[in-house]
Amino acid sequence: MLALRLARGGHAAVQLRRLLVAAASAGVGFLLLCALAYALSHPAESGAAVLRLLWCLVPLAATVYFAVATARSDPGSRPRPGLSSVGLGPARLAAAAATTTAVSATLGSSVALLFFLHLRGDLTGLPFDGAAAELLAAGESLPLGAALLLLALVPLAASTAAALALRPGRAPEAAAGSEEDGAPVDAPGGLPWGIALVAAGLAVETYASGGASGRVLPLPGRVEGHPSGVLAGWALTALGLWLAGPALAHLCGRLLQAVRPGATRMLAGRVLMAQSRRIGRPLGVVSAVASGALAAATVYGDVPRQWGPLSVLGAALVVGCTGAALLTALLDARRSRSTLRAALLRAGTPVAALRRAAALRAGALLLVFGAVTWLVAVLAAAPLAL
Repeated sequence: MLALRLARGGHAAVQLRRLLVAAASAGVGFLLLCALAYALSHPAESGAAVLRLLWCLVPLAATVYFAVATARSDPGSRPRPGLSSVGLGPARLAAAAATTTAVSATLGSSVALLFFLHLRGDLTGLPFDGAAAELLAAGESLPLGAALLLLALVPLAASTAAALALRPGRAPEAAAGSEEDGAPVDAPGGLPWGIALVAAGLAVETYASGGASGRVLPLPGRVEGHPSGVLAGWALTALGLWLAGPALAHLCGRLLQAVRPGATRMLAGRVLMAQSRRIGRPLGVVSAVASGALAAATVYGDVPRQWGPLSVLGAALVVGCTGAALLTALLDARRSRSTLRAALLRAGTPVAALRRAAALRAGALLLVFGAVTWLVAVLAAAPLAL
């Protein structure tokens, strides 16, 4: 009941993000059901069916990541003075946020099941009844238990991740220092491990792409022939960029303050250093997705390939969820600067100076993360293009 009241009392932007979580959950649920349908229609190809199911873990992870970002940005999940006295302490709020996340994801999974049954022809009375009957194994009996188990993956994973991210005592992703008192901001850790994981991921991709006899990872739709090791290597690379993201954002702040900085560059650098933990990891994830897309475009750009609708859906889920998570983090960072902005305006700081500082921050982030994205893409595409 508490989760329902918090969900109904959310702002329009919060409600929109919850609907986007439900939509992403519906897309992942549909991909999982399509993998089940492939297994039903190809009983002799169990290995390919399992690999198709494993491929769905990529959009599933992106959806869970976006769901956690949505739960973390929800104002109703943040402890406020006076709530503990009425039994709404941090643990209770975290549980409520996890429940709200589970409700959104469950709604999406339910829509996926209805849409899947409709395209199979099991539900009639609407347009496009049975439009994909052959693709979705309409001639085979659908195991309800297996379908429900697959559809429960997103709600369970998203709610568990949200509860862990918001658990009491966990260090927030805000900066260690403050944006108003000028205290030194410690550099985030994780850069050595991030570099090591990126190097390991590139090495795995190189090794996996060198053998033509290895097992392949069939993708939903019409795309075949991707080595499974390449996907595993990209996952390690993405994890490494996620870990290194805050340190790279902190480095951007230091670069802005290098070589006799003026007041505008000093302000831009200090704010960026203070918010490096908040925006660094979403930027690292987007960098990983962009580098993967650039590497794929480099390798397969001149090769005519027929991308199936399920492959397009999976790619759209990954790009959309990671981009939405980054936008959520940027909006939260902007909201956290409202007090600082108001204080600077009261002190007589020109609005143009604040806009120049924002442009400097954006330019520094684009320069550093763009260079990292390009470098990783080139190194990832080199062995695949041989």
